[in-house]
Amino acid sequence: MDHAAPPQPFADLTPHAVLDAMADIGLYGDGRLLQLNSYENRVFQVALEDGNTVVAKFYRPARWSNEQILEEHAYALELDAAEVPVVAPLVLDPRQARGALRCLGAPPTLATLGGMRFAVAPRRAGRAPELDDPEVLEWIGRFIGRLHAVGRQRPFEHRRTLDIDTFGHAPRKWLLDTDKVTAAERPRWSDVSERALTLVAQHFAAAAPLRSLRLHGDFHPGNLLWTPQGPHFVDLDDAAMGPAVQDLWTLLSGDPDVARQQLAALLEGYETFCDFDRRELALVEALRTLRMIHHSAWLAQRWDDPAFPAAFPWFGAPSYWSQQIEHLLMQIDVMTGA
Repeated sequence: MDHAAPPQPFADLTPHAVLDAMADIGLYGDGRLLQLNSYENRVFQVALEDGNTVVAKFYRPARWSNEQILEEHAYALELDAAEVPVVAPLVLDPRQARGALRCLGAPPTLATLGGMRFAVAPRRAGRAPELDDPEVLEWIGRFIGRLHAVGRQRPFEHRRTLDIDTFGHAPRKWLLDTDKVTAAERPRWSDVSERALTLVAQHFAAAAPLRSLRLHGDFHPGNLLWTPQGPHFVDLDDAAMGPAVQDLWTLLSGDPDVARQQLAALLEGYETFCDFDRRELALVEALRTLRMIHHSAWLAQRWDDPAFPAAFPWFGAPSYWSQQIEHLLMQIDVMTGA
């Protein structure tokens, strides 16, 4: 029996490989390279010989198709053209490409080289937003409203949709089929997660019909950078179709009273640019439940990447699954109004 370890997704992505790949698209580094925090992909800040600094993002193999990545890039360029402050990918010059490197897209924004796919963006600095300041939240709300006003103009054709099957039933089934839930906790987690998803389905049905639009998809404070000129966002890697409230609830505090005040400030700004269907507020806890189940599967599916055991050493233990059971039971209570 072959007990060889599975190949690591970024095993060949050495600093030399990064700089060589950049040179193959005509961007020559001066040797200064800094790996930035990213679990899903590998992201590097690269200082160039011409004095500029860029950020190169190497996509996790097999996660997205070329079409899905290019649709992400096209959305970012569309937002940028509408003067929504987003860090969009650079348009590459195929005439600069050398060797086996190819540039994809119209305009070209995705470089492919062997098994690697990467994009390059200008470096943008910023700090974390002060989410306890109502004026900051209102500004962020205006920002998200502008983003969604563009997002409504057309649907994604290739990106996934944030729904119960994709973010709930499919990851739950994968976790159970692959025996990722520890044996002692498996029966209860299976039962509790099924009950939770039944309630999620009821909440979605009660809010129907829902308007689905192009979302950022992972709009947490870490993807939002604040400058004296206001906010700008990074990382459209999880862009998806879904309800507008998905890009709002992830900015809210866990305390109910504080969350209500934060939401009021966000919507005050949001509705300056985009109307909001307040029936979607009933989906917040349903979306939180889907995120919990999806996140467990995401961690398990990435466990062969050495970055994940190092960053999440508590994952997969019996105590982790016991905690997840308790969290799902809390979600059941909240969704039933108990």
